[in-house]
Amino acid sequence: MRRSITTLIALTVATAVSACGGSTSGGAAGTTAGRARVRLHERRAKRTHTATARAAVLSYRRLYSLPAPLRDPAYASLGGGRFVLIGGLSASDTSAAEVDTGNRSQVTQVATLGVAQHDAQAALLEGRVYVFGGGSFSELDHIFSFSPASGALATVGTLPSAQSDVAVTSIGNTAYIIGGYDGVNWKNTILAYSPGASTAATAGTIPVGLRYAAATAIDGRVLIAGGSTPTAASRAIFSFDPKTGRVTRIGTLPYPVTHGELAPLGQFAYLVGGRGNGTSSQTARILAVDPTTGKVTSAGRLPTGLSDAALLPAAHSLLLIGGLESSGAVSDQVAELAPRA
Repeated sequence: MRRSITTLIALTVATAVSACGGSTSGGAAGTTAGRARVRLHERRAKRTHTATARAAVLSYRRLYSLPAPLRDPAYASLGGGRFVLIGGLSASDTSAAEVDTGNRSQVTQVATLGVAQHDAQAALLEGRVYVFGGGSFSELDHIFSFSPASGALATVGTLPSAQSDVAVTSIGNTAYIIGGYDGVNWKNTILAYSPGASTAATAGTIPVGLRYAAATAIDGRVLIAGGSTPTAASRAIFSFDPKTGRVTRIGTLPYPVTHGELAPLGQFAYLVGGRGNGTSSQTARILAVDPTTGKVTSAGRLPTGLSDAALLPAAHSLLLIGGLESSGAVSDQVAELAPRA
């Protein structure tokens, strides 16, 4: 028995020394072991996330009607269930010049653009809404801001080139402008812009040019889903890390989607509506995308196929505004998408 206890103590001491990197191989072996432990921890964390996280199924609830049908506006959440809609296309397919603010019960026009436009996108930075590019009679290169407090509009800069059909999201005080179209080329750039700058700088590149992609910020990264490539609607899901500038493909959509909208809710991003290659191929499906694994699951349905809408986070739900229906009608509906009880 005495020999067994002595042996056990020796084994315990040896194991403890080895775990601290104190092997006869020296510091290099300890560093290698440390890296291995980090990789093991990351794999376990990813498995734990996958095992425990579950996407909600969203239910559609109509709230009210806009003063007029609208699709393809630039939009941004102002917090507290408030939002802004800028420009867009009317039911007669003409560019709009209205700037509207709204909430869960009403929308009010608060300003008018100098030039009517559509196919731009926006982000809230330091209390002002910044709008990037867009289309009118041709593609636009401007960057302008809107103050929700005063209603003032101001041109603050220009993009490196004119581009419409962009996706925009923000992390902190930086907006990221993804893809777009300059009138000839599908853009594959991710541009970064912060207030005070006169232009946007390249922060990353996508493997293929994209128009009408869906994008949102979640967990400190930019998630990009679908969009139109030069040849067809895309099924790709990319993740962009602003810290490294790297773009990684993390998943694949179950079907090609362009003109869809993406917004965060809880641990997941929700891709709502969109369409395929055909202009009347709108889908009513809602998909949940896991930003860590790229896994996609079904998360509900809209009453009708819908593309080119506005989708905004609002506390514990999402607000869905306007869009183009599969029937060809432009929607005037403001609705809430909330987790099913």
